[in-house]
Parts: sequence; C-alpha cells; structure tokens
Amino acid sequence: MTALELTLLYLLAAVLAVAACRWLKLPAILGYLLAGVLMEPHLLWPAFGQDAESIKYLAEFGVVFLMFAIGLEFNLHKLRAMRRHVFGLGLAQVALTMALATAGSMLLAWLAPSVWPLNWQTSLGLSGAMAMSSTAIVVKMMVDRMELESETGQRVMGVLLLQDLAVVPLLVLIPALGSPPEELLRELALAGLKAALLITVLLWGGQRVMRWWLTVVARRKSEELFVLNMLLMTLGLAWLTERAGLSMALGAFICGVLISETEYRVQVEAEIRPFHDVLLGLFFITIGMLLDLREVASQWPLILALATLPVLFKLGLVAALARIAGASGGVALRTGLYLAQAGEFGFVLLTLSRRYELLSPELFHPVLAAMVLSMLATPFIIMASNRIVMRLVAGEWMQQSLQMTRIASQSINTRSHVVICGYGRSGQAMARLLELQDVPYVALDLDPDRVRQAQAAGQSVAFGDAAKPQALIAAGINRASAIAITYLELPNVLKALAVIRSLAPHVPVLVRTQTDRDLDKLRQAGATEVVPESHEGSLMLASHALALAGMPMRRVIRAMQQQRGQRYNMLRGHFRGVADASDDEMAEERLQTFVLPDALAGRALDDLLAGAGELRAVGLRRRDGHPVPPGDGAPLQGGETLVLAGKADALARAEELLS
Repeated sequence: MTALELTLLYLLAAVLAVAACRWLKLPAILGYLLAGVLMEPHLLWPAFGQDAESIKYLAEFGVVFLMFAIGLEFNLHKLRAMRRHVFGLGLAQVALTMALATAGSMLLAWLAPSVWPLNWQTSLGLSGAMAMSSTAIVVKMMVDRMELESETGQRVMGVLLLQDLAVVPLLVLIPALGSPPEELLRELALAGLKAALLITVLLWGGQRVMRWWLTVVARRKSEELFVLNMLLMTLGLAWLTERAGLSMALGAFICGVLISETEYRVQVEAEIRPFHDVLLGLFFITIGMLLDLREVASQWPLILALATLPVLFKLGLVAALARIAGASGGVALRTGLYLAQAGEFGFVLLTLSRRYELLSPELFHPVLAAMVLSMLATPFIIMASNRIVMRLVAGEWMQQSLQMTRIASQSINTRSHVVICGYGRSGQAMARLLELQDVPYVALDLDPDRVRQAQAAGQSVAFGDAAKPQALIAAGINRASAIAITYLELPNVLKALAVIRSLAPHVPVLVRTQTDRDLDKLRQAGATEVVPESHEGSLMLASHALALAGMPMRRVIRAMQQQRGQRYNMLRGHFRGVADASDDEMAEERLQTFVLPDALAGRALDDLLAGAGELRAVGLRRRDGHPVPPGDGAPLQGGETLVLAGKADALARAEELLS
C-alpha cells in the first residue's frame, strides 16, 4: 500500500467516524477510537502493519498537540477559585486511587503471579493512568446537558483540574520508574526535584517570561510570524523536556499552561486549532490501531474484568469522597458516574509506560482495550446518570422536590412577572431595571455560588435548570408576562425554547444572542423577540419586558433614556460565579455581598471603607430584610447585608476591613 493510499484510508475513516458521532450526538473522540480499532493493521492486510508504523511517528505530534491544547485550557484563576474542590476532592481522588490501585495490583500479583506478573514500579505507573478521567468527553457532555455550573459540574471540574496538574509529576515519574534497579532511588529523587521545579515554573514565574515574549512577537503584527512562533515554542519546549530526560508531552503541556495565563490565549487557540484537531484525531486513531484484536479475542475475560472493576472502583471511591466532602447522595453518585472512565491522559501515560518497558506487550493490549471500552461507554453512562441516581438514591426525588418547592415559594404569590432564565451579566442587569420599575421577576440559574450571593442580597433568584419543565412550572411560567433567556449557547437556548413552548405557548419569550446569524432559527423555535448582545442587549430585553408587563411606553422609553444618560452606571458590575473565575478580567468592576458582623454596629460606612479604594455601595438590607439607601449616613447594624461594587483588589481590601 502506498503512502497516498494509506493517507486516503485514514482520512476516509476519520470523516465517516466523526460524521457518525455527530449524527449520534457523541464526542468525536469516540469516532476516532472506533476508526482506529476497525483499521487495526492485523485485521486488514499484512503489509498494512509495516506502513502503519510510519504513521505512528506522526501520531507522536498528536500527543504533543493534545497536551498543548489541554494545557491551554488549564486556568490558574479557575484553579484558585475552585481550590476547595481541586485540592480537596480532586487531590484525594488522585492520591487514593493511585495508592489503593497500587496496593491492589501488588496483592493480585502476589496471589496470581501467572495472570498479573507486575512489580511495584509497573503497578504505580498503571495506577497513575487509572486515576485519570476523560476531560474531553465529560466536559462536552456536561456542556450539552447544561451541567457545567451545577453542583455536580463544579465537583467534576475540580477533580479534572487536579488531574491536569497531577499529570506533570506523573510524566516525570514514569521514565524514572523504568530505570535499572541500582539507579532507581537516584532517578526517583531526581524526578521529584524536576517535578517540583516544573510546577514552580508553572505557578509562578514562567507566565511572565511568556507574556513578554508573546508581546514582542505580537508587536510585529505578522500572522505568519505569530503562527510560526507558536509551533516553535510548542515543539521547542517538547524537545527541551525530552533532552532533559522527560517526555515531549510534558513540554507541550507546560507551553500551553504558560500561554493560558496571558491575554494571547484566545488568539493562540484559534491559530493552533487546525493543527490540534487533525493530529489529535490521528493520535486517537493510532491508539485504536495499537489494539491487537487477536490478543483481545484470546484474553476477553481479563479485558472484561479490567474494563469493569476499575470503573466500579473509581465510581465508588469518588462518590464516597464527594459524600464525605458534604455533597448530597445524588450529587455524590453523579460525580462518581461522570469520573469513573479512563481518559486521554491515561493513554499518554500507558504508552509512556510501554516505551520505558514498564509494561509487557502481553498486558499492554488488555489494559488498552479495557480503557477504550470504558471511554466508549462513558457517554451512555452520563446520559443514563439521572435514571441511575433516581433508582439508587432513595432521597434524590425528595431533594428535587424540595428544590422545586423553593422555586415555587418565591413565585407562588407572583403574577404578571418576568421569568429570567440565566442570572449572569445580562440577567442581573435586566433584574435591576425591573426592580427599579417595580416589576416582579423570578430568575433561574445553575451556578450555586452566584445564586447564594444574589439571594443574600435579597434578589428573587433560585437554583434551577431552565430547560427542565419542573423548574419552569415552579417558577410560575403560565402566570408570567414574559420570559427572557439570557445565556448564549444555541443548543441550550433551543432546548429551553422547546420546553417553554410546550408548557406556555401564549407567553412571549425574549432571547439574547451575539449576532443575527441564528435569528430565523430562534424565531422558528418560538422566540418572540431576539435582541443583541452586551449592555444595549440588556436594555432592550428590559424595555420589551416592561412593555409586555403592561407599563406605558413613555415610562419605558424614559427609563431607558435615564440609563443611557448615566452611561449604563446601573448595569456595571455583576456577581461572580465559578464559571466567571476563568475570565482574565481582573480589572473589571464586579459586585460582592458582605454580611456585617455585630462588632461593626454603630460605625459609618464611609469610615469603614476609607482604606479600601474606589468602591460603590449598591445596596443595603437590614437584618429583617428591609432595604435602605446605602448612602443615607445612618449607622450600620450587625447582621446587615451590604452589596459593594468595585474592582477585585478593592473588594479584597473591603473584605478584610469588614470581616
């Protein structure tokens, strides 16, 4: 088979596999894996195996760009914002999985050495691969299911972030484990030193150098130079880490993390995406091709055990850890179901273990086949997670009922109100304008941190999914004068529109969008009005909502003119949620809620905040919930809830002064 014929075969397999997965609404990674399995060299032609070896060298670059892309999505701000889940649940999951899996593997090797002939080095390397989960599949599924900002989503993302960070010492550790016995202790000590140095570079000084260099390149205003520089840095750092006795994948990951902390991250991601997607697909195809189907057929009982037992083990461990960390039974079980599978990092660590001869070919194929099976099963496990939780967790239906009751209690006495789906920037700006005109509203949001802060400020917000009929019914959708969908993800908006139209076809629905590209699609789906993005979009949403609520048009126009005259002063700032922690907008104004301690009773607000910097008092509520003007000079009382607007550093100083 010629190189051209082989290339055409790869492209045909990739196109058919990805098209099938898109049609079935599954992640493209699964299509690449299946294509690789079906193109397994020994399954087709004997000569094909020789030609495929040359392609596997190119797949090494797929690993490099995979690690670079994952590093690019790694975010230190999000890491700090989610540190409770990252360094609590995430660290416990990785550490306990590795410790228990290593101990179990050694016990099995002692009991059945002919079936599982592994030493402690190989067991430790395999436990690292087992601790990883699939970021690409899980995040894609959570985005489609609108669960990224839910309580389960936060815990899952915290664990995935820690796994991304843990891969740094693991990529250093595995080559050291492959050293001869007489050099093992020295290599392990050296590996520990290298890992500590690399993490220090990642978390402290490296991004400063990277920002300076990217600024120098960007000032040349050459797109060619920018792209060439990205390729040079990615492959150059991969080469340097390989020369240092580490892996190419580690250098690419470090490069991605360093760039992710600069303002050039979005541009870099856009420029590198074509290279990343093609080579990533090639990597997963070659992973599938590594499977020797004859070995799989002869060892299927072992493969079935290796596919089932680790998944059940990780499911039980993660669910137990999440429960100990304070999650409800349903949230804990969902977290375990989402993280039980193998992941991309696991493949990287597994192939690295084989390269350094930690794992024999006889066991490599069964372990690889088991990992592929677990990843193929992941989308179906996640899609069935709600049914599994409802069946296994006795109190889950009660938890969901209580959630709907809380939403209903806020809307039960409300009529002709506006239901706001999504309480991000636009949702909050719209709610403030509605409050100014005494128009009632009920907002639904899936970010628990944002909901908690807004409720503390006395705002009518509840935790709920606007795409679920129960939440919309509890919010009084049939009594509402209008519904506003303020988030931008088109699939989620269409899903919510379908539910709303099935429940309340008579209620006008306003939809926010960035451009008019999907205008016809949204109107066909049931949107009454589609309004543009940003602050003007917020004003338009509010003006339509006020008019639909029965307010005279003169008052609507006058309210809009007042806001424009104040240069959107009332629209500035928003409550920060977990999803906002990834923004590089540290200089932007935001809102924060403070509950004043009794020790500050009798003090004046201006005196307390004298050393905090530029801050605005946006709202003040007495202990009994009664709102009062924050600037009337009245002495403060203990237990009052104060809402301040300002930049991050000023709010941090205010928090110190008011605690």
